[in-house]
Amino acid sequence: MIVLVFVMVCGVYICSICLKQINTSTNTGLLTVQMIEKPCPEPTIEQWEIPYVHYPKPKTYSRAECACNPVRNFAILSMQRSGSGWFETLLNNHTNISSNGEIFSVKVRRSNISTIVETLDTIYNLDWFSSASKNECTAAVGLKWMLNQGLMQHHEEIVEYFKTRGVAAIFLFRRNLLRRMISVLANSYDRDAKPLNGTHKSHVHSPHEAEILAKYKPKINATLLIANLKQVEETTAKALEYFKSTRHIILYYEDVVKNRTKLIDVQDLLKVPRKDLKSRQVKIHKGSLSSQIENWDDVQKTLKGTPYESFLHADYRRRRRRRRR
Repeated sequence: MIVLVFVMVCGVYICSICLKQINTSTNTGLLTVQMIEKPCPEPTIEQWEIPYVHYPKPKTYSRAECACNPVRNFAILSMQRSGSGWFETLLNNHTNISSNGEIFSVKVRRSNISTIVETLDTIYNLDWFSSASKNECTAAVGLKWMLNQGLMQHHEEIVEYFKTRGVAAIFLFRRNLLRRMISVLANSYDRDAKPLNGTHKSHVHSPHEAEILAKYKPKINATLLIANLKQVEETTAKALEYFKSTRHIILYYEDVVKNRTKLIDVQDLLKVPRKDLKSRQVKIHKGSLSSQIENWDDVQKTLKGTPYESFLHADYRRRRRRRRR
């Protein structure tokens, strides 16, 4: 009996030791399966450029092989009817650039600085999906932001955000503010009249559609003309003053149209491979201003002798000189 009890006790002891060993080996096996995330190698860039390089980790998907592909943030800051839509299509023609459109045209997204920051975080973390999203590795991500969409109202907080997140501001304005005014009035008319089969189109992709929209000739309030032009100038100057401490580039629509090397400057700013960028958009208002304004004589008399007189014939002087030659 004594021997039997001894054998039973030893058996229980040995079994308990075996169970502990099995648990230990199982835990060890589980630990070895865990993946260790390797840090991305430092890009070969200068020290001052480090704050502008990011490695986003989207919450909604994995960047996989693009995880260590650096991304730079940007924002196109402009005013309505200044060529920003056309300019953005050029950027989105690049396989490595994603510009997500006029996101803050939706009022709720710009209702306060908290919602603005939350939206910007989503965009720059590559969690914002739009038609601009790329299958290729994204190297630059941004949006189009009009000055009257909360940008000026919360400029101090946004400037600080741009500096903290390394956002490059791409200013795009129009030199000839009179032509911009024509575009604004024509677009407002189209929004109500909808001459293109009952649909409103801010931008068109065929000469036929452009010809239909160009038939409308707005009548400009000559009494308020100079005051309106001056107000746009002041808003532009104020925006440049607010954001002068950020990393930025200033472009004008007319310069981009005439000199496509301006697009190379933008690509160099965003550190993406240089490409010949194209857009499907077709220009609506072409030719001399006299053929585009209903009360041309009144406008001409109002601007003659003022600092804005050059707007009456600008954009076409160079073309006329070439013809004479």
